[in-house]
Amino acid sequence: MSTLKLAIQKSGRLNEDSLKILKDCGISIENGNDQLKAQASNFPLEVLFLRNADIPQYLVDGVVDIAIVGDNLLVEKGNDIKIIEKLGFSKCKVSVAVPKTFAFSSLEDLNGLRIATSYPKTVLDFFASKNINVELHQISGSVEIAPNIGLSDAIVDIVSSGSTLFKNNLKEVAVILKSEAVLAVSDQISSENQLLLNKLQFRIQSVLKARNSKYILMNVPNEKIESISQILPVLKSPTVMPLAEKGWSSLHSVINEDQFWDVIDQLKEAGAEGILVCPIEKMVL
Repeated sequence: MSTLKLAIQKSGRLNEDSLKILKDCGISIENGNDQLKAQASNFPLEVLFLRNADIPQYLVDGVVDIAIVGDNLLVEKGNDIKIIEKLGFSKCKVSVAVPKTFAFSSLEDLNGLRIATSYPKTVLDFFASKNINVELHQISGSVEIAPNIGLSDAIVDIVSSGSTLFKNNLKEVAVILKSEAVLAVSDQISSENQLLLNKLQFRIQSVLKARNSKYILMNVPNEKIESISQILPVLKSPTVMPLAEKGWSSLHSVINEDQFWDVIDQLKEAGAEGILVCPIEKMVL
């Protein structure tokens, strides 16, 4: 029987979020401490827990069929690996940062200076596109300490909350790219495993749609059902159920998370009352 092979980061937040989305897709993975390979008990899926930096090469070589990685890693090492789904978690930036005492006015201020980073290709491509020459110091881990010990004048590193920069007296001065976890696929995937991937991707899309949506219920005067229905943008048509009180109905629908408060304000202004909002576990379209 064919088995789909998936690579994920062996530790860290990306590992945790990757396992969570598999769980939300109904796929059970039992992996012990330091286990490098695990089999799903209820889906033909094998998970390989790898060093983050090694994952792109495993995809290129066809050792794994798919991987959950940060797209910043694919920019650095991806060799045109195909991304088939953006997953919406582990969001971060790859940013240029300098000491707080650096009198920064533009990127040209970094011309000829030393930059420490774990992303040499990304850095060189970015500054070359700006016609700026920099001296590169490639280091692994603890990049943010480089200016403090005189190794570099600036850094390029991953920034999430910015707290690490703050602790090391650095300030962000430019964003090279924004990143999030993605589902990437090897161009060597077999036709049998492609069918399994289609099933997995369908589950992932259902989970992501649910995460980005809210189920909403409200009481609406009957004469305003049509106008209020036009405010709700997600489903084809809301569900309308009569209430015990004459002239009123309960209207049920779905709204997008990123439009939530704007839509709520519009619904209240249009006459909706008793608005209830519920999370959605899965959303199959």
